[in-house]
Amino acid sequence: MRDTSLVYLLDGENRVLLGRKRRGMGVGKWNGFGGKIEAGETMRQCAVRELWEESGIRVRPEDLELMADLYFDQPSDGSWSHGGMVYFVRKWEGTPRLSEEMEPRWFRLEELPYDEMWQADCIWLPALLDGKQLRGTILFAPDGDKVTHSLFQEVHLDRTK
Repeated sequence: MRDTSLVYLLDGENRVLLGRKRRGMGVGKWNGFGGKIEAGETMRQCAVRELWEESGIRVRPEDLELMADLYFDQPSDGSWSHGGMVYFVRKWEGTPRLSEEMEPRWFRLEELPYDEMWQADCIWLPALLDGKQLRGTILFAPDGDKVTHSLFQEVHLDRTK
């Protein structure tokens, strides 16, 4: 699988924008906005494009804050394994809209629907929301959903990469 980007909008009012997947991998789960990098793109360009396609929100690449550098490992199907860069953004243009792929909704940080999210997200997202930057690996069971092992290190990433 190609490497991916993932973007979370934070509104300064203790809320984060999530999208419920309407098709494809993870259908029905709440997640950030993002997807696979295309040929010739930087990871930031990928994040900007995917956020626009999935939510109608426009951001500038330089307004993305790099929060995590993760590796999602699926030993039973190596073609699924990939790297992922996770960004926060606090400045954007537009109003979230329904797309073919995502149904956007604002959630208060203390009311995130962790029981309807990827199990892995429930492990690392709270740390990022607490302001930590992480580098880590998540190892998945053969079902591609359950996490069998994870290892994270708090790091100081260059937020502009």
